[in-house]
Amino acid sequence: MINVIKIPDETGILEGILGNRQIQFDQVEDTVKSILSDVKKNGDRAVTKYTWKFDKVFLQDFSVSQDEVSSALKRIDPSLKNHLCAAKANIEKYHLPQLKKSYFIEDEDALLGQIVRPIERAGIYVPGGKAAYPSTVLMNAIPAKIAGVKRIVMITPPSKDGGVKDSLLVAAHIAGVDEIYKVGGAQGIGALAFGTETILRVQKITGPGNIYVNAAKKMVSGYVGIDMLAGPSEIAIIADESSDPRFIAADLISQAEHDEAACAMLLTSSQDLVDKVLSEIYRQIEDLERKDTIKASLANYSAILITSSVDESLKIVNEIAPEHLEIMTEDPFEVCKKVENAGAIFLGPYSPEPVGDYFAGPNHTLPTGSTARFSSPLSVDDFLKKTSLIHYEKTALARAKDAVIAISQEEGLTGHKNAVEVRFQETRCNNE
Repeated sequence: MINVIKIPDETGILEGILGNRQIQFDQVEDTVKSILSDVKKNGDRAVTKYTWKFDKVFLQDFSVSQDEVSSALKRIDPSLKNHLCAAKANIEKYHLPQLKKSYFIEDEDALLGQIVRPIERAGIYVPGGKAAYPSTVLMNAIPAKIAGVKRIVMITPPSKDGGVKDSLLVAAHIAGVDEIYKVGGAQGIGALAFGTETILRVQKITGPGNIYVNAAKKMVSGYVGIDMLAGPSEIAIIADESSDPRFIAADLISQAEHDEAACAMLLTSSQDLVDKVLSEIYRQIEDLERKDTIKASLANYSAILITSSVDESLKIVNEIAPEHLEIMTEDPFEVCKKVENAGAIFLGPYSPEPVGDYFAGPNHTLPTGSTARFSSPLSVDDFLKKTSLIHYEKTALARAKDAVIAISQEEGLTGHKNAVEVRFQETRCNNE
């Protein structure tokens, strides 16, 4: 069911699994390009056409009304609403310290600074269908709200009856989303990026989606900002003999149920632990609703790596740079000190990845496909823009003059040199 690989991997199986983690856009690029071009040219008409084509729903009005939100609030299980509110409080608590302020450095004759402002409109993409997650709404909207974004716009594919799942609408209400539209896919990304008669364009688009959504985000990047191109979800678990095989098996399975292409990995030097984890996987998987998805993920994109030591496991993890990393060793805090590349780290046996997905507070929108080597989780910073400020009095420019002139001459930019020199030349009257 799951590949067991002894390191060093002479079979090349691990290399193949890691290679498959990169998003391949080739097969969808032409289709997505055509959809985006159509939406840019024809606006709502194109969005209506593609919503019918892909979602089998004909909508002349994409807007979610306040009545629909109110009805969802009445229908939802009160306990679920309370849990979503508790999650919101944790997410706010974690993200509030991320908020940056403008700052200024003042000398006697110069002023430097950085002005921090929120973007005006942010677009949040929330998947629909089998991947309709209210947690995605909270994780994307709350940092935007903390940043001070003036209008938060959410789009999500309509269900077959033309509605939106109650929990998504309630989560949007709780998080303070301003506008909601029943639009998904590449056409939804195009609507956010270019604007239509109904949907005003935004400055940044965040949120996960399928390969068509990711390809569309990639193509509109430049017209608007995007958060990241998120591939299938991933988890790596470093464990030793002290670990509970039931917990490890459950956590591998929980990640595998996201998607047939999700990647779940265990790294350990204990063959005995491997045997117990395999047994637990077989036992636990049969009682789960998405067992077919889990089996496909474990068989094709997952692995158990038998290493020589925790240090060798760490070396591999730092190369893989997983989206999620669980450390279930005797002293996880010591092992954590050696982790260089990971989207989020979960320490100890009672910090399972799902608590990060839903409730703990850190953002669950994380870099995938080894991009944790150079990128970070979604944060308040993603919804802020920064402007530099420079003010020099003449005395300050006089002190900098020789340096600026010398560097501009070295770069062959004599216009730059002139822009400084002219300020120290005698003023000439127009009639001279």
